[in-house]
Amino acid sequence: MCRPVALGSPGSGCGAASAPSAVSERRAAAPRRFMNHPAPANSRYKPTCYEHAANCYTHAPFHGIVYRYKKTQFLIVPAIVGSALLHRLSDDRWEKITAWIYGMGLCALFIVSTVFHIVSWKKSHLRTMEHCFHMCDRMMIYVFIAASYAPWLNLRELGPLASHMRWFIWLMAAGGTVYVFLYHEKYKIVELFFYLAMGFSPALVVTSMSNTEGLEEVAWGGLIYCLGVVFFKSDGVIPFAHAIWHVFVATAAAVHYYAIWKYLYRSPADIIRHL
Repeated sequence: MCRPVALGSPGSGCGAASAPSAVSERRAAAPRRFMNHPAPANSRYKPTCYEHAANCYTHAPFHGIVYRYKKTQFLIVPAIVGSALLHRLSDDRWEKITAWIYGMGLCALFIVSTVFHIVSWKKSHLRTMEHCFHMCDRMMIYVFIAASYAPWLNLRELGPLASHMRWFIWLMAAGGTVYVFLYHEKYKIVELFFYLAMGFSPALVVTSMSNTEGLEEVAWGGLIYCLGVVFFKSDGVIPFAHAIWHVFVATAAAVHYYAIWKYLYRSPADIIRHL
């Protein structure tokens, strides 16, 4: 039991202990500027203010939403320009449709993600809106995976069995969106398994194509995504983990875009002619 002496007096029981305790609390709270504690089971991680800012700015430059002093400004950006470029390079209607599918999936992923992070950061009191955008953010991952494979499945010659993957991958994406709607944030490991399964299943078909040009870049992009998953699941363990995950996503998407542009929409003769 503490002695009834003046708080903070020399040799006092409670007062002497309170100062080191306050110092330890401040030390424990200091890292929380850059990282909070991991989220409990079946709940979402709450980023710090610094992490919120990093989450927004690591995606915004790629789709054209720049958050600046409570104002959102739309700009012409690489994802939109790149999608328009593929459409312009298309030789027929099927290539144009495929360019739109891929481009819309690419732009929608970054747009929905950043809108969610902005709402989560600045409008967190609007819980219903935040929850809806978080669900859309997760759903767009499934759509983006399907859209990323669309150029390879639509524009390369496939065998009779492999050709079914063109529509089956969209069935998987639809199943993933339904899963998010029903079980959002409830079974995180199951959700991660679905992402990886959907990412690897079409790869087995793509690697079996007779024309293997560009598959090395596809593999490198896939490896970057897989390495990024480590940070995707490290919120509360590694500071700015989700922002680092965004950088991995943007890098892998750029590698895949380069492969699509070079091997599916520009012939080797065109590339040599423009060197």
